[in-house]
Amino acid sequence: MSGGVPSRTNDPDRTSPTSRVRRVLRGPRPEAVPVLVGRACALVGLVDIAAGVFPRFRYSRMHALAEVLPGALGPFAAALSLSAGVLLLLLAHGLKRGKRRAWRAAVALLPAGAVAQFSYRHSIVGVLVSLALLLPLLRHRDQFAALPDPRSRWRALANFVLMSAGSLALGLVIVSVHTERMVGDPSLADRLTHVVYGLFGFEGPVDYQGNTSWTVAFSLGALGLLTAVTTIYLAFRPEHPAAQLTVEDEEKLRALLARHGGRDSLGHFALRRDKAVVFSPSGKAAVTYRVVSGVMLASGDPIGDVEAWPGAIERFMDEARAHSWTPAVMGCSETGGEVWTRETGLDALELGDEAVVDVKDFSLAGRAMRNVRQMVKRIERAGYETRVRRVRDLGETELERIRRAAEDWRGTDTERGFSMALGRIGDPADGDCLIATAHKADDQPGPYGDLKAILHFVPWGKDGASLDLMRRDRSADPGMNELLIVAALQAAPKFGIERVSLNFAMFRSALARGEKIGAGPVLRAWRGLLVFLSRWFQIESLYKFNAKFQPRWEPRFVVYRASADLPRIGFAAMQAEGFVNLALPLPRFLRRRRAATRQPCAHRTHGAPSERNVRAA
Repeated sequence: MSGGVPSRTNDPDRTSPTSRVRRVLRGPRPEAVPVLVGRACALVGLVDIAAGVFPRFRYSRMHALAEVLPGALGPFAAALSLSAGVLLLLLAHGLKRGKRRAWRAAVALLPAGAVAQFSYRHSIVGVLVSLALLLPLLRHRDQFAALPDPRSRWRALANFVLMSAGSLALGLVIVSVHTERMVGDPSLADRLTHVVYGLFGFEGPVDYQGNTSWTVAFSLGALGLLTAVTTIYLAFRPEHPAAQLTVEDEEKLRALLARHGGRDSLGHFALRRDKAVVFSPSGKAAVTYRVVSGVMLASGDPIGDVEAWPGAIERFMDEARAHSWTPAVMGCSETGGEVWTRETGLDALELGDEAVVDVKDFSLAGRAMRNVRQMVKRIERAGYETRVRRVRDLGETELERIRRAAEDWRGTDTERGFSMALGRIGDPADGDCLIATAHKADDQPGPYGDLKAILHFVPWGKDGASLDLMRRDRSADPGMNELLIVAALQAAPKFGIERVSLNFAMFRSALARGEKIGAGPVLRAWRGLLVFLSRWFQIESLYKFNAKFQPRWEPRFVVYRASADLPRIGFAAMQAEGFVNLALPLPRFLRRRRAATRQPCAHRTHGAPSERNVRAA
């Protein structure tokens, strides 16, 4: 159009050779430097490892490049190449995330490699290669300001296990590649023995001709030394414990929930004590979160006054940038998703729907409720009775019995739940929580007396409740969860409760639309995949269980920065929810001891086949 602004593609200043040269000389954008430098360090590390391991590689054309890379120094070329390569690989991830400690280590390692190149090999090219990586590090040092992640001494043990496994595998390759110099034909057991001995600095049963024995010995010794040094460093470096909800933070959050808790059914779950919190400058809003595998994971909507949400969100994003964490929000409402995307430029994706039952509209009458009505009547005829009470109205003895039952009736070794789970039962500060229990007198009472099933609800403002946990005795009759949900809904009016939030159903709309007449092939294929995945995650059965109570469905969203982050966010969410556990397994007596020192975590499950999945995705 005449008079308009010329397009970027037709701008002669941008397409001219001079402008292209100028852009090349100017270098990459500062924010892209950490990723580029991290990838360069990883590439150099892999080349150094290959130069130290494979003998043919050292005599190939690539040897000319490997000889001048940091680490390939004189008679100790193999060992030092391995050491430098492993260290650079270990630093690469931290550099890509802009970590200050990784930057310091790389800045120290690269000049040391350059000095060694010049001192031992008189290699100007080697110095230039080191400087080529060092210069962008120094020029863009402000891009490497990320603070450390939460960490504990367990990181040292994990490093020892992983480095030992990697050293054994790499050591076996080192021992095996020198076949033309190997004396005899040692077995695999002999080679493994030689690797283990070599990692500790001793000679093993495998022998070689010429100086190859020294090459293998130095290489294995370097791997063993690296394993020991990195483990010792991680064991004795200062800890950065994961942030916890302090007493003062919890008091502030409870005050916000008292005024604004009716907005979001997930608001009370912000009081989990394994979450951290950031407040808006005015203190009228807050965002709670947990850091998992480098993902800063918030859940639900911000707490507090909607007008103050932007201030809390800005603080959240500042914290994510300061530590180079990936920001994400799980399970926010439509309003929350709109505010998050507007204030941060992030994207939102519908994750599923929350089942909400309006108490005044709930009834067992009618054809739609026939299955639930028949199941409840059958269980009541079998001699079961229900009780619905506030936590504050239970005696300490009964409350302790309920805690122990919830712990022992858990269907998994690890506790599940994060975004839609409180993490405790019967805390004195949670007196407004609701507990529904099922009882049946037996001829031979069990360890929990006549207790057969438990439902735990947290407050949702002053007139609502949100389901937190469902547990039952496996020997009890099927249908305990249906019985207790109906009992809780029928008892709700006397507690002033007008709405009850049940489970969260992932991808509910896709399941519902995909089974209708006229659904397209893409939607049917997507539904088929979800049904297939339900064999492990019970996506479909959870939706169908919720649908029994004729709820209204409220959509929930995941907020993310880029599509490439979604797999990482999903994995972090599965870790937080307890579906993926990377910690070392604990014996049962240790799990019981931990449960005794920390009140057992609660999570929401459904009454479908396994009755143990959390409400959250």
